[in-house]
Amino acid sequence: MTHEARSALLRAALDAAERGWAVFPLRPGTKRPALHGEESCPGIGDCAGFHRKWEDRATTDPDRIRRAWGEVPFNIGIATGPSGLVVVDLDLPKHKGNADTPSGVTTFAALCERAGQAVPTTLTVRTASGGQHLYFTAPEGARLGNSAGRLGKRIDTRAWGGYVVAPGSTMPGGPYAVTDSAPVAPLPGWLYALLSPRQAARAVIDPSSIRTAHRASRYASTALTAETAAVQHAGEGERNATLLRAARALGRFIAWGDLPRSVVEEALQEAGAWAGLPDAECRTTIRSGLNWSIARNQQRRAA
Repeated sequence: MTHEARSALLRAALDAAERGWAVFPLRPGTKRPALHGEESCPGIGDCAGFHRKWEDRATTDPDRIRRAWGEVPFNIGIATGPSGLVVVDLDLPKHKGNADTPSGVTTFAALCERAGQAVPTTLTVRTASGGQHLYFTAPEGARLGNSAGRLGKRIDTRAWGGYVVAPGSTMPGGPYAVTDSAPVAPLPGWLYALLSPRQAARAVIDPSSIRTAHRASRYASTALTAETAAVQHAGEGERNATLLRAARALGRFIAWGDLPRSVVEEALQEAGAWAGLPDAECRTTIRSGLNWSIARNQQRRAA
């Protein structure tokens, strides 16, 4: 690598530190930390007394950065937690030729639409694989962790315990580059609500959270929870069929008066979107399955 390329990486690391972002070196041309592991820890310097991991050793000190990047063309890792950042990572499908598989960008746009929110304008970085990193400042006093898929398919987040590759770093597939230099926006409150620790236990949609004046039977509520969970966790190639089966299974509770149709439709629509199905496809499948089931189930006789 040329001297100019090493200088560019050094400048990028210093630029990140000037923003208050704690950086650490990644192996040249990769995403892997270049710092020693616990087994090979020399027990000196930063690690005097005990081993310190990359998150603890990340720095904004320009002198330390110049020493680290002065001779070796390290890529740049940003420790998101110490930097006060939450980064939303929008990935591309592994098999890019499959046009039916939505990208993280598409899924995130659909998530924003369902929440009645515009896609946030903030600092955006194009990854080497063609995905996007959306940078946000973490709420004051919050200590969010990482997440994988909690917001939707191909959407991860990095906060405490995580890091992202900084713009200016290079990979065999290309560079990490800023595509929108807007100021880093605060993490929107509605996204924080979805990522906050109290939401972490809600691995599936909780139908009881849907406002309704109707009191469903315990059996119907249990069925609604189970069917929406099945849709959420359906694999590619099985999602639409799983959604159809769920709609047919739940339609009888609508026919029997145990669940309002609007509650079932909303829960299944959200589950389908979580699984990565397009909204229009979800609506069509849900309507078909419910209509089929309701037509075949007579109103339950009063006890």
